[in-house]
Amino acid sequence: MFEDKTLVCQECGKEFIWTAGEQEFYAAKGFTNEPKRCPECRKARRMNQKPQREMFDAVCASCGAACKVPFQPTEGRPVYCSECFAKMKEEG
Repeated sequence: MFEDKTLVCQECGKEFIWTAGEQEFYAAKGFTNEPKRCPECRKARRMNQKPQREMFDAVCASCGAACKVPFQPTEGRPVYCSECFAKMKEEG
């Protein structure tokens, strides 16, 4: 049986609880080491490892609103804000 454990984060030094449920999950996945970082530091570490997506300024071809899109707009091709794009998707 697993019991809750209090661990100390190697990143921030804060104590955190490693619950019995988390320990069962780790065991089911075959992990043998205890976590070294608290949930907040683990989340921050994952977020820092993701490459930041470059966003480009554009003007919506439907409503004329300024918006940001995750691709380089191409001359002659319409760009839509997220609201207009969603409306177009619904209409099919």
